[in-house]
Amino acid sequence: MNAFDTTIQTFLIHIAPSSGFFAQVVSVLADFYLFKGVLPLAILCAMWFKPGSSLEYRREMVVAILFSALVAFVVGRLLALFLPFRLRPIYDTSLGLHFPGASHASDHLRLWSSLPSDHAALWMAVAVGIFLVWRWIGVLAVLQCLLLICLPRVYLGLHYPTDVLAGASIGATVVAILTRARLRAPFAPYIVRFIERSPAVGYMMAFLLLFEFATMFDEPRLLALSLFKML
Repeated sequence: MNAFDTTIQTFLIHIAPSSGFFAQVVSVLADFYLFKGVLPLAILCAMWFKPGSSLEYRREMVVAILFSALVAFVVGRLLALFLPFRLRPIYDTSLGLHFPGASHASDHLRLWSSLPSDHAALWMAVAVGIFLVWRWIGVLAVLQCLLLICLPRVYLGLHYPTDVLAGASIGATVVAILTRARLRAPFAPYIVRFIERSPAVGYMMAFLLLFEFATMFDEPRLLALSLFKML
């Protein structure tokens, strides 16, 4: 644990109220899908359906944002697999820090490297993507990502500050690149036209995709982990 991580994590633990109620509230914020992905995904839906002269552009951007978020998520997972393993702070007793809820923490995250944060990578990609289309709503989306997704995970000891900074940097960089007109042109317009031509199939597939985004692909990841253990 470097000095930067130590300073921020120690500060958060000591500055926050010591009541169990506060820790429970933060745990709810960290766990509830509504406070993580459902809100920014709802904004993307509004972006898709809002009428106006820029409708086609906004729909192409929604497709590109979701694709960028998926790429950022995969990049984060690959880095977690191939970079040196980093134990999550909540499991590291040598740090000398008492994280709220540490005594009740499950062990399923012990096998997942802490660096980088895939939550930060995915949802910062979505938030920055919203910012690229709707500035003020995008600012709120970025703040929501920082305050309701990244900060609680640091406070609870699920990640180091540098984990979420790395994840957020990955997400912001990927979406800034892949949403450019030249890079989204080969795929986004075709997906938009497919959904507009076949709305029954298109929106059904979109619903399933948004569900997986909202749940952070939990079920596919658990399935992959189970298969890995079996092999």
